[in-house]
Amino acid sequence: MTPTDDAAPPQLVDSHCHLDFPDFNGQQAELVARARAAGVTRMVTICTRLRLEPQVRAIAEAHEGVFYAAGTHPMQAAEEPLATVDELVALSAHPKFVGIGETGLDYHYTADTAAIQAESLAIHIEAARRTGLPLIIHSRDADEDMAAILTREHAAGPFSCVMHCYTSGPQLARTALDLGFYLSLSGIATFPRSTEIREIFAAAPRDRVLVETDAPFLAPPPHRGKRNEPAYVAHTARVGAEIYGMTLPEFAALTSANFDRLFPKAAA
Repeated sequence: MTPTDDAAPPQLVDSHCHLDFPDFNGQQAELVARARAAGVTRMVTICTRLRLEPQVRAIAEAHEGVFYAAGTHPMQAAEEPLATVDELVALSAHPKFVGIGETGLDYHYTADTAAIQAESLAIHIEAARRTGLPLIIHSRDADEDMAAILTREHAAGPFSCVMHCYTSGPQLARTALDLGFYLSLSGIATFPRSTEIREIFAAAPRDRVLVETDAPFLAPPPHRGKRNEPAYVAHTARVGAEIYGMTLPEFAALTSANFDRLFPKAAA
């Protein structure tokens, strides 16, 4: 069991994981059980290719406390058919469908597909506007373009948003926060060299912070380098509590309340 400040672990939310990935094949029930034992009572599993949405939906339907979101990941934007706004809006009718994405921009490996990534992002933004569901953004090595697109699009019609697994610079963080968006703390923030990321979160309003695993990726210590899973969000939350000078139960309550505000369909 994950160590906590109290005998009973505080209730946490893993706001972003990928329970459909091959790393977890046939193990979802055990993953959810371990998460609950660690105090993680809710999680959002993210579909990154819309053709796999039925599989992700089935996982959410099978497990209490598991919700889902769907979109086309920017790194797959050139490989998959473009989503349509109507398609995303139709999916949002499901009671466990709670967010649009993940979508965004990734220039680290796929800068050559920047144009199609931006087109895909615009479609997802419009779906977020129409549904009122939060947009889930992935952004890597694209700070200037991301800030410009989000600012322009929000001015054209507001929408809610979380910058998932935030590892970009302080200026994009400020832009996102000024637009009313949220930043999500991942295992990367627990790494010794991630001082700047911790400083960005320390400067962010407490009511705009979420916590996540991005499982199976980015496991925090003491599991770094191994497969991540939702139960380990407690380790990241412990670092988040230190950033804000809070106890783990206080930080768990804070991030759970923030999650409820941003993801009302999944609210406790």
